[in-house]
Amino acid sequence: MTATRPADTPISAEVPRPAPGATPPRTPLIARAAAELVGTAALVAVVVGSGIQATKLTQDVALQLLANSTATVFGLGVLIALLGPVSGAHFNPAVTLAEWWTARRGGAGVTARELAVYVPSQIAGAIAGAILADAMFGEPLVKWSTHDRSAGNLLLGELVATAGLVLLIFGLARTDRLRFAPVAVASYIGAAYWFTSSTSFANPAVTIGRAFTDTFAGIAPASVPAFVGVQLVGAVVGLALVAVIFLRGETGSATPSA
Repeated sequence: MTATRPADTPISAEVPRPAPGATPPRTPLIARAAAELVGTAALVAVVVGSGIQATKLTQDVALQLLANSTATVFGLGVLIALLGPVSGAHFNPAVTLAEWWTARRGGAGVTARELAVYVPSQIAGAIAGAILADAMFGEPLVKWSTHDRSAGNLLLGELVATAGLVLLIFGLARTDRLRFAPVAVASYIGAAYWFTSSTSFANPAVTIGRAFTDTFAGIAPASVPAFVGVQLVGAVVGLALVAVIFLRGETGSATPSA
């Protein structure tokens, strides 16, 4: 919700622009938690549901991945546009943790209390989304995935995917272009489906949720810890790249803190 600025109020007196995904200060925390839970659930429902639908329609794996990635691009873009003004549309513990870290270093972002609310909401939403997708397609509500994803090259793909995602989000913030986030983030994830070996989970909550479904988008529970670990490392790498690439932006008075 945007407040109206009196005509005689200088721009410099306005509330500082939030950092990537940072939430409007007047939005109640319970509303933000609900947005993160519902948004992450919807995202996982899109990913898992479109994967199930694709396997029912064709046996061509390339077409299955195309259908899955296309649905994810549109679904993610809509969710960011809808819920971004409420919670920042993180839907991703790696992004939330990265924002908390930048806030600790003097930038705008989530507090430790908000972090403690966001992350469980995202994980619960991801699990609920996987169960919902299974229910819609008549699959067992909870069936652990047997899709092993433990190979080292897949872990490297996850590190690259997550680092790129964090670089994109926080880079947009540093250059005051977060208005492009719905299109930019969705487009990046769609591309990363194809250019990374792991098909770009890039999200610890989504990774956990996808372990609950033995379908096209699933991941074996035994593969989850390593995936989550490299995603967190990728977030650190992404923040380091932001610090180096957008170094000059830190001194600009019009550039939002990140």
